[in-house]
Amino acid sequence: MANQRVSAADGPEVPPAVARLSVLVADDNPADRMILGRLVERLGHQVYLAENGRLAVEQFTAVQPDIVLLDALMPVMDGFEAARLIKQQAGEDLVPIIFLTSLTETDALVQCLEAGGDDFLTKPYNPVILDAKIRAFRRMREMHQTLQAQRDVIAAQHASLVQDQELAKIIFDRVAHSGALSHGSLRYLQSAYAMFNGDILLAANRPSGEMHLLLGDFTGHGLSAAIGAMPLAEVFYAMTAKGFTLRDILLELNDKLATILPVGIFCCAVLIEVNPGKGLVEIWNGGLPEVMILGSSGELMQRVASTHLPLGVASRERFNPEPVVLVMRPGERLLCWTDGVIESRNQAGELFGEAGVHEVLDTYVGHPAKVFDGLLEALERFHGSPEDDVSLLQVVMPAAAEQTAVLRAPVPPAPAQDWRLGYTYRAGSIREQNPLPFLLARLLEIPGLRPQAGALFTVLSELYSNALEHGLLQLDSAWKQDSDGFALYYQERGERLRALSEGWIRLTLNHLPTADGGLLQIECEDSGNGFDPACAAADYAGRGLALVAALAQEVEVDAAGSRVRVVFSW
Repeated sequence: MANQRVSAADGPEVPPAVARLSVLVADDNPADRMILGRLVERLGHQVYLAENGRLAVEQFTAVQPDIVLLDALMPVMDGFEAARLIKQQAGEDLVPIIFLTSLTETDALVQCLEAGGDDFLTKPYNPVILDAKIRAFRRMREMHQTLQAQRDVIAAQHASLVQDQELAKIIFDRVAHSGALSHGSLRYLQSAYAMFNGDILLAANRPSGEMHLLLGDFTGHGLSAAIGAMPLAEVFYAMTAKGFTLRDILLELNDKLATILPVGIFCCAVLIEVNPGKGLVEIWNGGLPEVMILGSSGELMQRVASTHLPLGVASRERFNPEPVVLVMRPGERLLCWTDGVIESRNQAGELFGEAGVHEVLDTYVGHPAKVFDGLLEALERFHGSPEDDVSLLQVVMPAAAEQTAVLRAPVPPAPAQDWRLGYTYRAGSIREQNPLPFLLARLLEIPGLRPQAGALFTVLSELYSNALEHGLLQLDSAWKQDSDGFALYYQERGERLRALSEGWIRLTLNHLPTADGGLLQIECEDSGNGFDPACAAADYAGRGLALVAALAQEVEVDAAGSRVRVVFSW
């Protein structure tokens, strides 16, 4: 009986539009089994018969029927156990089980459903009801198969999308993390809400030694949020490497993002310049939480709130690139983070908030080295459920680096280049742009000068700053006797520069090839009233003309103090 199959030559033809199903009928009563098998066949379906639960399971394994008609009470193995085993074998496939029963007690019917039954058919069998149930379950089965096929297509597309995103993320991480994030003065955490991080953290060194940092938070999450990070990183690294100031970089970043990003997408950001040589930090905050500076004992000293629009929102005319300039001594630390830190919620829906941050800061006064780890531990104890990407950055101001002459490694002889270039920058250009990256780029076209990029940029920077600040703006070097005075000095510098309406600075580069390399003469002249060479020669933190003299072979200042000539050999 295990392989018994009923066939009726005189049964009705299956309508072309109706799918022919395979139906397993399991009943220990031969008469009931035969009657039900004939009824199903006359409805146009293929029938397989079994006389107990064990044979029903074997038949199901062998022929994989579409529907199972299963008697509840049978010898060897009852219908309940057979139903459980059949459902187990079917797995994710929908195989409807209709219990054949004369039971009417509620408990017995519940037991049929708990065993995996989908419906009942009571004895004696009604052909109309039987046909209706089979048609209904055929529709359910077809719908289930359609959903399975669509699920498989979606799963395949999702796997392909994840693979593409993983490849894109590798490229993104290599671009975004190619700078100076491994510097010993930095600690940071980045935790992505999705595969891609809408937060971005960049660090790079200027040729003259200052470090630039960018912590940004694009609107949204995932790939759509990270899409602007690639051009952002490209501009940041390229302009920092060429020696552009924070102001210049901010203007270019804002223009770039405003051009390429769609409406509604922008980047809240903090940009920082750390200058150990002068003991200063410049901070521009556009849309991120307050930046905090802690003293050497961990006490809160300064808070820099957001006073600017995010990058990519304002036009160039409305965009303000001016940073806040603050004193920051060795051992003091700067902390900044994205909204994801203060917007973390616990299970009760409470925000970690600025109150949580200040509680941590108060806890570790006297132990500043533990602040970063303490903040991470506090977030973990809070059991925060992040609703955004989370980024946290700490910068410890290093001691002023010794300004020594750059060791010049031997370089192979380069083709002779004998030329002289002169550039005059008038008040309008001086207010709006920094000429040094342009001049440095011209110099680095000489292969032999490329290893000396840092020293060259420092020399050009000091000469230009000296002409601008002391020649045109008439700033008093006596202010720069300590860090506090230096901060005031730079505040006054910004105000006088914005008001500059006349005057000029002329830079002349004269390159002469030699047998071993070359000789570069740099001359810087301004239209101001001159300055006291003795004051400019010993600037605060060992910079000024004293630093130029340490890097160059010869420094000459005219009597009026408005022209400086430097000889640099390679």
